[in-house]
Amino acid sequence: MHRKFATCRTEERTTTEQVPDVTTATLSLSELTAAATYAAKISAAASDAQRAGWLTAVADALDANAAELVEIADSETSLGTTRLTGEVARTTGQLRLFARVITEGSYLEAVIDHANPDATPPTPDLRRILRPIGPVAVFSASNFPFAFSVAGGDTASALAVGCSVIVKAHSGHLRLSERTAEIVAEALRNAGAPEGIFALVSGREVGTALAQDPAIKAVGFTGSIPGGRALFDLATSRPEPIPFYGELGSLNPVVVTEAALAERSATLAEGLAGSFTLGAGQFCTKPGLVFIPAGTDFAAQVAEASKGKPALGMLTSRIAEAYPDGLRSFASVQGVEVVSGTVDQDAVANGAAPVVFSTTAAKVLENPGQLLEECFGPTTMLIEYTDRAELSAVLAKVPGSLTATVHAQPGEDVSALVEHLSELAGRVLFDGWPTGVAVNWAQQHGGPYPATTSLFTSVGATAVRRFQRPVAYQDAPASVLHPALVDSNPLGIPRRVDGDLILP
Repeated sequence: MHRKFATCRTEERTTTEQVPDVTTATLSLSELTAAATYAAKISAAASDAQRAGWLTAVADALDANAAELVEIADSETSLGTTRLTGEVARTTGQLRLFARVITEGSYLEAVIDHANPDATPPTPDLRRILRPIGPVAVFSASNFPFAFSVAGGDTASALAVGCSVIVKAHSGHLRLSERTAEIVAEALRNAGAPEGIFALVSGREVGTALAQDPAIKAVGFTGSIPGGRALFDLATSRPEPIPFYGELGSLNPVVVTEAALAERSATLAEGLAGSFTLGAGQFCTKPGLVFIPAGTDFAAQVAEASKGKPALGMLTSRIAEAYPDGLRSFASVQGVEVVSGTVDQDAVANGAAPVVFSTTAAKVLENPGQLLEECFGPTTMLIEYTDRAELSAVLAKVPGSLTATVHAQPGEDVSALVEHLSELAGRVLFDGWPTGVAVNWAQQHGGPYPATTSLFTSVGATAVRRFQRPVAYQDAPASVLHPALVDSNPLGIPRRVDGDLILP
């Protein structure tokens, strides 16, 4: 039976509002997952060109409805039409990128080793390929209502490789989620995708059940450490454990050398102020820790650069209520100074105002549990270090992050520092700021726990690898092989044959 889109909902509340009723037709969770299982088989058998067409159709539909979607998103998130319009473009760009990824073909990692009776011992004919993992559950993020939500990167990358997707909507933008889901489902249907390939659910109880449903073969999540860890434990403690690809929390350390500070402190202060306040500090790549040489006036410069930054509305009342609590936790530590802003603020009523803290590496080493916590909002912690040894000691306490940044001068030997930061984060930047994530083939958006729970990226071309599993076929007749493994290479894709990389 055709529906505008399939939904399943339980009541979910934020701190100040009740979720509105859904008037569209609904299915039970078991019905949704059964439909997703059936659709995943059809999608896996479809050609890359067909699935690329589905993704492109969704991108075109979202672009055509961008004005309406941005209006809804702004009413629910207060992120502003400029930011949200750009995010729609990023989202549709992601969809089109994955369409290119799957038609280019290397994502399949096709490998052929022909039989070799003269080897010791003789080897059989082996052909290996990556196949879709099956139905995937995607949990939307609050801070990117398009790019990490209903039609975001997790959904796009899973659909690209032949998985079906059930999205759990975020309570912070439910109306947007439902309207986006309507557009996505209609576009998929009109493009010839199978019924059941995409669905939307909402409510905490349904989300928990979704992660435990036997039909679900992997989970993608972007959100808080407590929420993500709870779902991670559920996914891995199932009778049949499944991969949980979670992006949870990140402090994104920045290290400024003495030479860089001496040469361009004013520029660095302005850049930092713009980065940690961007979007009310609600970016997962916000620079939360900035390590600077001791004995400078850089804190005063950052405070001055931050003065003109306005208080901004936050994504949800729950997030706004938590922000001052995090500020007060930092300020309660002896040896931590508030150099700009105030910790006593009503972020719910007045928006979140920027706050800059300053302390020393020695104090962080004394209180790592309290000072190395993520505070979601427009705040950053300046940490003075006396020498490279002290810097190394405090960096060793920093938990895994999505990014790490180095500001140094040309000719400085920072190789040891870069090696250390490479162990902390999935992306190491030089002379820039981490807010802003390019969507391309080289991107790595992931890092050691708690930044993420896996080794894979959630942004960029190789995000598809999360939703694939390798299968090798031994001495298989050509009639049962995927076209990518047929000797004649009818798809014209890159492959490794008998050890050699063969390009089309």
